Amino acid sequence: MPRVLIRPTATRPPRTPAEQLRFTMASLRVNFMWFGVRKSLTPEQRSQAAESFGAEGQFLSAGKKLLDNKHPALRAVNAVKHQVITYWRGVSLPFPEPGIRLIRQQDVSAVQVQLTTLKAELVEAVEQLDLQFDALKATAREQLGTLFNPTDYPDSLRSLFDVTWEFPNVEPPSYLQQLSPDLYRQESQRVSARFDEAVQLAETAFIEEMSRLVSHLTERINGSEDGQPKVFRDTAIENIREFFQRFRELNVHSSEQLDQLVEQSQRILSGVEPQALRDTAQLRQRVAGELSAVQSVLDGLLVDRPRRNILRRPR
Repeated sequence: MPRVLIRPTATRPPRTPAEQLRFTMASLRVNFMWFGVRKSLTPEQRSQAAESFGAEGQFLSAGKKLLDNKHPALRAVNAVKHQVITYWRGVSLPFPEPGIRLIRQQDVSAVQVQLTTLKAELVEAVEQLDLQFDALKATAREQLGTLFNPTDYPDSLRSLFDVTWEFPNVEPPSYLQQLSPDLYRQESQRVSARFDEAVQLAETAFIEEMSRLVSHLTERINGSEDGQPKVFRDTAIENIREFFQRFRELNVHSSEQLDQLVEQSQRILSGVEPQALRDTAQLRQRVAGELSAVQSVLDGLLVDRPRRNILRRPR
């Protein structure tokens, strides 16, 4: 009977958190074009304004509002921008390059759909704002007096508000392997260091957000005003549960201690409803006490962050 040689299969070591980010995430940059509703005064106007205070114009900084930023139409436009930023940050992790964040590769299609939807909402909001543009300029003319300058205003606002996005490549270009292997190796090391830093940024962001949410909830359910428990909104619990969900989706398990704190907090709040906390003093005391213990550990992690960063970077 012939002998069969069985060769052991090579097992790849588990990925580090930085490698997990690098091979499972995509970079996303979001850009805004936004018409500014404020403008600095000219040197002559600053000098004129300074005279009323007996000051020198060159030591005075002053500006004017071109449009009423409290107008419902302008607020609606700004609200869409806020939605875009909130959504983008909610589905992503920070990256140490300006304007870039990391999203899961499996979420690229969903993110594309959502951003396209929000872009359409922005276009509609800007169209409504443009319909009010003449009225807004008339109000500005009345409120600004001699500071009003028609040349500060475009003919239309339709093309002056926009949101765009792209998926830039943060990896070293492959052609460098042939042109300059040494340069390619240097660029690979630089990118690797960037992802090491991204892990630290993500861990710090999670700790800071969780600390803020736990602190707020503990303060609301444990505090009192005029001898009565403080009133707190359902969102105090909803927000922290949304954090748990986002942490599960984006966590790269860079900190076992943070993982344990999140699991502990989930157990504390498991099955706890906002109304029950309002109605039951014993439940409030138990939850507040257990969350306070979590908060103390989070405070220690926040204090320890600079040292942890210094120790980890060389590795």
